[in-house]
Amino acid sequence: MRTRVLHVITRLEPGGAQRNTLYTVEHLDRDEFEPALAWGPGDPLDEVAAAIPDLRREPVPELVRPLAPALDVRALRRLVGIMRRLEPHVVHTHSSKAGVLGRAAARIARTPVVVHSIHGFGFTPLQSGPVRMLFVIAERVMARWTDHFIAVSQNNLREGAALGVVPLERASVIRSGIELERFRRGAGGGDARRRLGVPESAPLVVQIGNFKPQKAPLDFVRAAAVIAREVPEAWFVMVGDGALRPAAEELASDLEVADRMVFSGWWDDVPGLLAASRVSVLTSCHEGLPRAAVESLAAGVPVVATAVDGTPEVVKDGRNGFLVEPGDVNGIARRAGALLRDDELHRRLAAAAAEGLEEFDIDRMVRQQEELYRWLLGRSRS
Repeated sequence: MRTRVLHVITRLEPGGAQRNTLYTVEHLDRDEFEPALAWGPGDPLDEVAAAIPDLRREPVPELVRPLAPALDVRALRRLVGIMRRLEPHVVHTHSSKAGVLGRAAARIARTPVVVHSIHGFGFTPLQSGPVRMLFVIAERVMARWTDHFIAVSQNNLREGAALGVVPLERASVIRSGIELERFRRGAGGGDARRRLGVPESAPLVVQIGNFKPQKAPLDFVRAAAVIAREVPEAWFVMVGDGALRPAAEELASDLEVADRMVFSGWWDDVPGLLAASRVSVLTSCHEGLPRAAVESLAAGVPVVATAVDGTPEVVKDGRNGFLVEPGDVNGIARRAGALLRDDELHRRLAAAAAEGLEEFDIDRMVRQQEELYRWLLGRSRS
């Protein structure tokens, strides 16, 4: 009999947690595991889920990201029904809302093993004190119903332990993986430049991520305006979409950088785009561990990033990129500008970029999860 594993995630909008969850359910060993996926439908990556063979799909329309008490109760009931019907051996939850509702449902349905992946916490520096404390209390309750935690960074484990939401004796780090060889191969960037309308000789600065407050996309636009004054030939690409995109486009116009900034939306060939890029920037105010940083480094592109959460575990200041404090627009511009102007500095950091990334191999990530499921199930049966 195969081991039934139900993954539960709030939404499938483009993002690292979503892409890694989809890769996991697609690549779990089908001789041993029978995967299922429950999620709130209505986002671009739904199409990816629909194309995965031998996957049980269980959409939960009531599962939404904002707090919505009436919908949340209905989502909980639906998840309990799914679990009672499928009888999974393992429930593996991702993200804050699905983490709470999925673990509560697994408790009610008496699922043998419950795993929760931390892709960054639901409580953030952007929240008010009372809202943040509400999330912390919810996580403390859920921790009692969790057999094992997976974190993408050591920093997440330390933060979770300090707040009493992650018992370290029931936690481990499994890195957020990428397809390393796709990025290392990296075709030439000429096609990406042509499609984006970027001049062949222009040094290109790229940011990849959702346009939401967590990613601070307006800081990238502000930094680009500073860089453009120092390096007039530079161009900029923002990959992604989201609620703050109109504000970013308006700010680019106000700061007179719109003529050299491309808003590409979600891009279908990130390795090709990175092959065309000289610097990758991340302006986030909080993260789990940014997938875009790993992708950029694998492609040999130095990264200028904010020193938040797990980011310093992959971006090494002065070795493969630079770290600045969140919100330090001038610091971002200064470091990125130096990489645009100083060929020797760029060569040195680019040469070190792809070193030591083996732990971020996405197939290794899947195998580590399989090993964890086996160990937890063996322990639950003994």
